[in-house]
Amino acid sequence: MSTEKDPPKKGQLQLSIDDQVAQGQYANMTLVNHTETEFILDFVFVQPMDPRAKVRARIVSSPRHAKRFLSALADNVARYEARFGAIDTDKHDPVH
Repeated sequence: MSTEKDPPKKGQLQLSIDDQVAQGQYANMTLVNHTETEFILDFVFVQPMDPRAKVRARIVSSPRHAKRFLSALADNVARYEARFGAIDTDKHDPVH
């Protein structure tokens, strides 16, 4: 990450993040919807044995960015599995 003493190189994106956002939000379910012009991702926390769930974050994105996100996520899952082993998605989710 660049500092004021070390300005970003040309074409390098300089990110900032608020302390509260940096702590993150836990989500164990994601709902994905779309229109012709947008993808909507709702990141949800579902507690075991509770029929209610809370949307922790909603991201609205363009279709082009959603496809790039899908590619980046697939790449990261592949690298994760190469390092730690296959992720078993056949097990029943403990929240349901």
